[in-house]
Amino acid sequence: MANPPASCALRRSWRDDPAGTHHRRCGRHRPRRRHSARTHASSPPRRPQPRPARAPRRSPASASVHVADLGDAAQIAELASGIATLDVLVHSAGVLHMGTTEELTPEQWRESLEINVLAPVELTRALLPALRRAAGQVLLINSGLGHRTMPGGGAYSASKFALRAFADTLRQEESQHGIRVTSIHPGRVATPMQQQLRAWEGQPYDGEAWIRPEQVADAALTIVNLDRNADITTLDITPAPRR
Repeated sequence: MANPPASCALRRSWRDDPAGTHHRRCGRHRPRRRHSARTHASSPPRRPQPRPARAPRRSPASASVHVADLGDAAQIAELASGIATLDVLVHSAGVLHMGTTEELTPEQWRESLEINVLAPVELTRALLPALRRAAGQVLLINSGLGHRTMPGGGAYSASKFALRAFADTLRQEESQHGIRVTSIHPGRVATPMQQQLRAWEGQPYDGEAWIRPEQVADAALTIVNLDRNADITTLDITPAPRR
């Protein structure tokens, strides 16, 4: 079976697990030679076609999903060692701990910062050589709480504020290598994390009231497919008003 197009695979991965607790990162890459090749569907030979006047920047490629515990530095290093060239890196995983300053434990604060901030930083650092070779893109799925906070949201908001600062810094540092960096700040999205938040708030969960995960994926694909002469550095996505 042929590999799916990168855009389809990215959208499917986000739809199936937009912010999973198994700490997924997905991207489009070309693996090192030691990796086994996938089997492609055979087709009859085609006559050579003239090259179009304006070739796309990237040829069609597949998107690969790598699952790892990003709280484990050894797993991060192992994941990065198999990727020679990376076009797109999407940071979409995270954890949510809600509670007041009095209620949250040091362990909950620590996990919030380790998974929501330090893991993306470390994975990006490990993959910088591959990203530089491709003049790639880094997308960080942040949150509306990366702009503001709310009572009980201190640990989560602090981690998302820090993630936004990391994105802004990385963008300035890596622009000389052609790397583009985008922070995406969705509002409430219909995911298990939103169910967790609504339960903490003592409110019913209505998935129809929130942004759909595939809408965030579509926004990410718009950014990925943008021509190189333009850049989106920050994108806010909010639920539309309901009648």
